[in-house]
Amino acid sequence: MINTKWMKKGWMGAALVLGALVSHAAAAKEVKVGILHSLSGTMAISEVSLKDVVLMAIEEINAKGGVNGAKIVPVVVDPASDWDLFAEKAKQLLLKDKVSVVFGCWTSVSRKSVLPVFEGNNGLLFYPVQYEGEECSKNVFYTGATPNQQLIPAAEYLMSAAGGGYKKFYLLGTDYVFPRTANKILKAFLLAKGVPPENIMEEYTPFHHQDYQTIVSKVKKFAAGGKTAILSTINGDSNVPFYKEFAAQGLTSSMVPIMAFSVAEDELRAMDTQYLVGHLAAWNYYQSVPSASNKKFVAAFKAFAKKNNLPGGSSRVTDDPMEAAYISVNMWALAAAKAKSFEVDKVRKAVYGMKFNAPGMPVMMDPKNHHLHKPVLIGEIKKDGQFKVVWKTSGLVAPEPWSEYTSPDKGCDWVNHQGTYTKK
Repeated sequence: MINTKWMKKGWMGAALVLGALVSHAAAAKEVKVGILHSLSGTMAISEVSLKDVVLMAIEEINAKGGVNGAKIVPVVVDPASDWDLFAEKAKQLLLKDKVSVVFGCWTSVSRKSVLPVFEGNNGLLFYPVQYEGEECSKNVFYTGATPNQQLIPAAEYLMSAAGGGYKKFYLLGTDYVFPRTANKILKAFLLAKGVPPENIMEEYTPFHHQDYQTIVSKVKKFAAGGKTAILSTINGDSNVPFYKEFAAQGLTSSMVPIMAFSVAEDELRAMDTQYLVGHLAAWNYYQSVPSASNKKFVAAFKAFAKKNNLPGGSSRVTDDPMEAAYISVNMWALAAAKAKSFEVDKVRKAVYGMKFNAPGMPVMMDPKNHHLHKPVLIGEIKKDGQFKVVWKTSGLVAPEPWSEYTSPDKGCDWVNHQGTYTKK
């Protein structure tokens, strides 16, 4: 006699197993990735566009079939320019949303905030902004510039005959990790090149600082002797009142040029460019780069912005951190395909030495230190908010996470060493 009770249980068990397999198969066709950028607060002026370009890159990859047969599904969160909230949102993405990778952060304080989260949970972060170096994390790929790919070339240019032969430098920044460490490196460089200490001034303002009247007055007094330049690490929306006050007090780019390290085309969209014409910035990419790949990239982003009704539509611009974010998504996708896996450890190893035909020019991930080999460009701000390239390297510059001017004994190597090591 057939035991229908056990038969029924057997069918139920089989149904549960089959359901689980179907569910697993459906899940395998999707891979979640996190986007961790401030969409509100003082840093939104810079970070919203990084979210936009990451979404564009994901759309492009999905249109080609995704990665490893899986569609990329973005999980977008807003840490709202709140450094503690960055850590909370990072935990949410890794532990609750179970993303395979995160693309995000802008300021170094936000990156420092999330670093323990990624290292403690073996997550993977692609960080797309120039930074101060002095870091070598196994769980981060840095696609922005290291100091020798931005800060040092900019100072060298200003000191050269072609750059104006400047002899006095006012180091002005927002009060947090990147500006303070960047200026420590810049001061060490300037002193090593024979600039006397009295010819170097250093000052900081808080995030979202709006009143620059007193500071610009001090700059004007300091620059009275001539041959003075400003090295600016002011971040976020504070740049708007700074440049405006600079012009209001009669200072021009021909009198005291500002070399900016955090002002690019996207920030210029929110600024009156009449106050900025002739001032400078050091980056690794500009929208004005005339390569065929860049023209395609710029056109694609404008079309994406228009199609998705993003603020500004087809008048939107591209800039250096946006290109770095675009590189990040594509390198991760290529690495996952190469590894045939989304597992962090396998993807990480696949990224080493990877090359990508970036919009500006082909770039390469270092085979050992998690940083990108990039070109260096110095641009002059034009009235239309674009940059005229006035100086550039002939090719790619190898990254130095630890500066030779402040940490000459340190290196970064995840192949032959366990990250940061002491050079012999």
